[in-house]
Amino acid sequence: MLGSEGFDLWADGYDKSVGLSDEEKTYPFAGYKDILNKIYNRILGSDAKSVLDIGFGTGTLSSRLYEKGIDIYGQDFSEKMIEASQKKMPGAKLFCGDFSKGLAKELKNQKYDMIVATYSLHHLTDEQKVDFIKNLVPLLNDGGTIYIGDVAFNTRAELEECKKLAGEEWDDEEIYFVFDEMKKVFPKMEFERISFCSGLLSLKK
Repeated sequence: MLGSEGFDLWADGYDKSVGLSDEEKTYPFAGYKDILNKIYNRILGSDAKSVLDIGFGTGTLSSRLYEKGIDIYGQDFSEKMIEASQKKMPGAKLFCGDFSKGLAKELKNQKYDMIVATYSLHHLTDEQKVDFIKNLVPLLNDGGTIYIGDVAFNTRAELEECKKLAGEEWDDEEIYFVFDEMKKVFPKMEFERISFCSGLLSLKK
């Protein structure tokens, strides 16, 4: 797993790295833009006025929502990425911190219409994912939705098949979502497969 220093060093080239993988339809970012576009359009198609973005990186998604007048809150553990995002969203309330240890106190004291996490929660173990999502649900306003876009699979067998195809490219330090396992804990959770290695999970309050 990349530490915050790793992400700081990667910040300048991050969007290019992601874009190249997405365009070439390779693991791990095949489907990345489609996921962000789906989340963007669904949030704009709702009455949402406030969004919490967890692990917002360079603000690729949240800055577009910010431009549409949505109040953006967020947490990331790379100071350099926060600096890049704050320039795009001067009015956003962004906090630095490792979300595997929980959200910043200021963020826990707010309620949000939508909560998004794109390509960030795979740094948590499956057990941590469950606990983290359980703690997010009370932060949603009634009718709000949590959107998680990431490397994700319907079944464990699909994950193993992707791992075999990826070979040496597979990142053993990242722990990806398996929907049918998550659904046992969150029966209302839904999943849309976007590419052979990505998907969009959603959980409505």
